[in-house]
Amino acid sequence: MERMPAISLAAVPGRRLATLDLAVEIENKGFSGIYCPSLGDSMALCQALASATKEIVFGTSIMPIYFRQVMDHASSASFIHETSGGRFRFGLGVSHGPALKARGLEGGKPLSDIRKFVGDLKGVQRVGELPPLILAALRKKMIALGEEIGDGIVFANGARSHMRDSLGVLSSSIRERDSFFIGNMIPTCISDDIEAAKAVNRRTLTSYAMLPNYRNYWKEAGYVEEMNAIESAIKAQEFDRIPHFLTDSWLEDTTLFGTPANVRDGVEAWFDAGVKTPILVPSSARGGQMMAFEDLFASY
Repeated sequence: MERMPAISLAAVPGRRLATLDLAVEIENKGFSGIYCPSLGDSMALCQALASATKEIVFGTSIMPIYFRQVMDHASSASFIHETSGGRFRFGLGVSHGPALKARGLEGGKPLSDIRKFVGDLKGVQRVGELPPLILAALRKKMIALGEEIGDGIVFANGARSHMRDSLGVLSSSIRERDSFFIGNMIPTCISDDIEAAKAVNRRTLTSYAMLPNYRNYWKEAGYVEEMNAIESAIKAQEFDRIPHFLTDSWLEDTTLFGTPANVRDGVEAWFDAGVKTPILVPSSARGGQMMAFEDLFASY
C-alpha cells in the first residue's frame, strides 16, 4: 500500500475560499495531512480547516513564536484543537531574521526562547487543553529539545542523506512512537521537463541559501563546498551566482522534482529515511499555485 505524504497549503488574498476547496480535495484524495506555513496567517487558516475538513490531521508549519503574545497563542491553539476534535498540530518555531525584521521584531536565542515559550504556553490558565506541540528543527540541539519538551519535530528543506544522522539524537523509543511527529517540508515540482522543474526548486531555495542557519545546517549535511561558495558570492554581492551553487546533487537531496513517478519514488525514499510525514510544498513549472495542485492531484 502506497504511503501518502502530507501537503503544504497557504491561503493568499483573493483565493482563500478556493484554498479551503483545495483542502477538501486534499482530504478526499487521502493525503495524510495539511500543514500551513507562516505565509499569511497560518492560525486563521487552521481555524478554517477545523470546519472545512472532517477527518484529516492538520497544523501549522510553523507559527513563529514572536508574532503573538503567549496567551494569544495558547487561546487560539486550544480553540482549534477543541473544535477540530484533536486533529490540530501546533508547529512552532523562531522563524528567520528577514521575516522578523519585516515586522519590526527581533529574535533571541532559539533554544532558550523556544524552551521558555513552551513552558509559558503550558502555564497559561483557563484556555483549555493544548494540542501536540511540534518544534521546527534543523540542527541536533533543537531536535533533542523536541523530544524533551515537545511532541515532535518538523524540518524545512532537510537533506535526505543526512536525516538518519540528524534523527540519531532521538531515543529509539521516541522515534518508534507513532504519536511523535517527524515531518519535513519538501519543495516539490512535478513536470516532465526535468530541467524546468529543477529551475523552479532552485528559485524556491535561493532565499533560504542566503540564511546563515540554513547554510550551517547544509554544511553539517556535507555540502561545505557549495555553502562556502554561496557565502563568497553573498560577500561579493554577486547574488545572481547563488543558484549556480545549488547543484543537481544538492537539489536531489533536498527537493522533489520530475515526473509523477519520480516524485512518488522520492516520497518513498523520504519515508525510508525516517521522516514519518513528508510534507510536499507544491510549485509549478507552468503556472501558479492552482496549477501546482493540478499536477499534484493528477499524480496520486
